[in-house]
Amino acid sequence: MHATPPTHLWDVNTIRAQFPALSQQIHGKPLNYLDNASTTQKPQVVLEALHNYYLSSNANVHRATHALADQATEALEATRKHVQHFIHAAEPEEIIFTAGTTASINLVAQSYGRVFLQKDDEVVISHMEHHANLVPWQMLCEERGAQLQVIPITDAGELCMEAFDNLLTNRTRIVAITHVSNTLGTINPIQEIVTKAHAVGAVVLVDAAQAIPHLRVDVQELGCDFLTFSAHKAYGPTGVGILYGKRPWLESMPPYQGGGEMIQEVTLEKTSYNALPYKFEAGTPHIAGIVGLDAALTWLEEIGLSAIKAHEAALLTYAHHQLRPWADQIQYIGQAPDKVGILAFHIPGIHHADIGMLLDAQGIAVRTGHACTQPLMQRFGIEGVVRASFAMYNTLPEVEQLVAAVARLLDRKRSALPTG
Repeated sequence: MHATPPTHLWDVNTIRAQFPALSQQIHGKPLNYLDNASTTQKPQVVLEALHNYYLSSNANVHRATHALADQATEALEATRKHVQHFIHAAEPEEIIFTAGTTASINLVAQSYGRVFLQKDDEVVISHMEHHANLVPWQMLCEERGAQLQVIPITDAGELCMEAFDNLLTNRTRIVAITHVSNTLGTINPIQEIVTKAHAVGAVVLVDAAQAIPHLRVDVQELGCDFLTFSAHKAYGPTGVGILYGKRPWLESMPPYQGGGEMIQEVTLEKTSYNALPYKFEAGTPHIAGIVGLDAALTWLEEIGLSAIKAHEAALLTYAHHQLRPWADQIQYIGQAPDKVGILAFHIPGIHHADIGMLLDAQGIAVRTGHACTQPLMQRFGIEGVVRASFAMYNTLPEVEQLVAAVARLLDRKRSALPTG
């Protein structure tokens, strides 16, 4: 445990001071929040945006001509344009507000999939997908009589690209792939995947839920047809998500849900639908959450994604260095050279839930279990993992606290083993 700490980290205390939740104590201990891949804490500017909306601009959007409705509508549409620029979409109409990544993927599966997927067609996913990018495609394939194909992964947690090449056929209609694995941390080669999928006439949906808070995402550079993410994993509110889709595809897709806002004209006999993006935004959206997303994106831009990624990478490297004396007792899950700051591991002989409870008693919050990737657990022959996921506000002492707690468990386990 004598690795030299990285010296290029920013003034993390200035960052932490902007997150009120981080100042609390858990079980009498300072909170050490390392469950950021599940959801990030929220900076003060996001909390203030939510508060200020309800305090002074609370009204429904697109439905009235009074001042508050105008303010709410302007704020929502300003966020749409902000998201467009943040991911470099061609136009704001290609940005759909949803309830989250899961809702966005289901929208594409049920709207695009029901129109374009036929019996014996194929959908390609990977072995590292979150359940949100697996179950909707299973459901669709069962309904349409299509086949679900799975890209295998290596022991290091990388896609087997040669196997992907072999899976692509003239029956491949959809490739749905995560940009960054929520369990492994692996960053996948999206541009290569898109190029190869388009060569056989398939469309590509990218689950960018874990990419947005760490990487610069440019949908035109990636070339993907659809991309999804959630606000709450990028320092924004829960209950808000984004679906990006290329206009030609969105134009060709029927509405996913019916109700207010998504209509143009309604009679008892027939309904005509609204233009993009509104035909996919039935009902009252989470307006306050959308305003909060706008504040979160501004804040991320001010901090800088490259600086965030470098900070998190330094924390991950330091954690691995600190754990080296116990490397023979730890099974790391996800060792790709290109990954974000996720440390997932399994300790044979100690249940992941027990580790999680022991860490929680010390104020350390990590994710334990299958992390919504049960097929991935089956791939590695385990029931679950302990996952520490780093964010911009995490510190070297927090890494050291995590390592010290895990080391005590490992030393206890080692001393309990029979000798001779």
